[in-house]
Amino acid sequence: MPGAMGCVDANGLTQALLAGKRGAALLATPAHQNRRRVHCQVRTQAALDKKKINKVVLAYSGGLDTSVILKWLQETYDCEVVTFTADLGQGEELEPARKKAEAAGVKDIFIDDLREEFVSDYVFPMFRANALYEGVYLLGTSIARPLIAKRQIEIAKQVGADAVSHGATGKGNDQVRFELGYYGLKPDIKVISPWREWDLNSRSKLIAYAESKGIAVPEGKRGDPPFSTDANLLHISYEGNLLEDPWAEPVQDMFTRSVSPEQAPDKATYLEIDFEKGDPVAINGEKLSPATLLTNLNKVAGDNGIGRVDIVESRFVGMKSRGVYETPGGTILLTARRAVESICLDRGELHLKDELMPRYAELVYNGFWFSPERRALQAAIDETQKFCTGTVRLKLYKGNVMVVGRKSPYSLYDEKIASFEDDGGLYDQKDAAGFIKLQALRLRTLGVSRGV
Repeated sequence: MPGAMGCVDANGLTQALLAGKRGAALLATPAHQNRRRVHCQVRTQAALDKKKINKVVLAYSGGLDTSVILKWLQETYDCEVVTFTADLGQGEELEPARKKAEAAGVKDIFIDDLREEFVSDYVFPMFRANALYEGVYLLGTSIARPLIAKRQIEIAKQVGADAVSHGATGKGNDQVRFELGYYGLKPDIKVISPWREWDLNSRSKLIAYAESKGIAVPEGKRGDPPFSTDANLLHISYEGNLLEDPWAEPVQDMFTRSVSPEQAPDKATYLEIDFEKGDPVAINGEKLSPATLLTNLNKVAGDNGIGRVDIVESRFVGMKSRGVYETPGGTILLTARRAVESICLDRGELHLKDELMPRYAELVYNGFWFSPERRALQAAIDETQKFCTGTVRLKLYKGNVMVVGRKSPYSLYDEKIASFEDDGGLYDQKDAAGFIKLQALRLRTLGVSRGV
């Protein structure tokens, strides 16, 4: 009980486990009492910090959750709230977010178009690594969080805010990604995570709070919980609802960026993508900005039923989570990139990249975009891309992306050497005998020594 211990500290579970006869002596030791005092001081400091917040920058979408958070911050911390809404190509009208913020009394409202920066400085560098988390996930949500965090910190410095806040829950990866970004860019920033502080731990409580404060509740938010979605120019994700059963097949009307492969055209679509130093720069010979290029790839891929994946992933916070993703343009881009690398990169470069990729993908997934190890890996990866320039021809058909051609001025493919016809002495097949004999030496030695 609180009265018995003087303070219900963060180590309460340990106290309960030690509360038997053998634990009583441990609980009374000076070391344990000191730990209790430290935890009590932490809780007291947390309460005092609420009084110290003067201004907070909130990552704000204008949806129900962040609208509730906005009001909760104003009431709980009695501070000024600055809203920041990022346009990452999620396909939503953002001006309603401005009007909602104004109606809530917000004076400083930031709505920034970050689409080009998102693709050129985050998506493309990640794709140069051919990053796939657990072999499947193209990291569409993960890669957006560092940019949002970066811009929040920039705004905090600009307006003199001493805190930032986000709407990620205490169960997911995004809380980690946002906050690692914040602390990596401004170590002394204060972070407010409402979902870890308030008692609005259910949809009904959230709606009741919203209604009590005059916050409009969209009709779609009532009744059964909707799919939880996250969208940007690279992808859209779906979680929750019937997807919480990993055996349940997704309903077709859930998807928004692609037709089903069954409904895709019966005629194949061909396209060519030009690359310069590892990055796509043109489609069918037309030069495009990074964001425009990805937008166009999304359209043609979605029309051909490309880019859907259904996975159970390992969250950084420890649990398994089922998610369904649509990443149409990214799916094409990954296939095309590997094709141009296949003729431009040396075997050693290719294989080393493939070894580094899972570690790189894990760093991005877990939120370590601004870490020194991610930057080090990026430098190594980018070094391999200096001669990764060329064109890839693709065939799109009913959910499939097929490479049907590739060329490069730096191609390492030599048709004369690879040919089954007379190569004019470029490759002496007799040399292979010595090569094989040396490679087999350790295997033969093992066989003799171990009696295989």
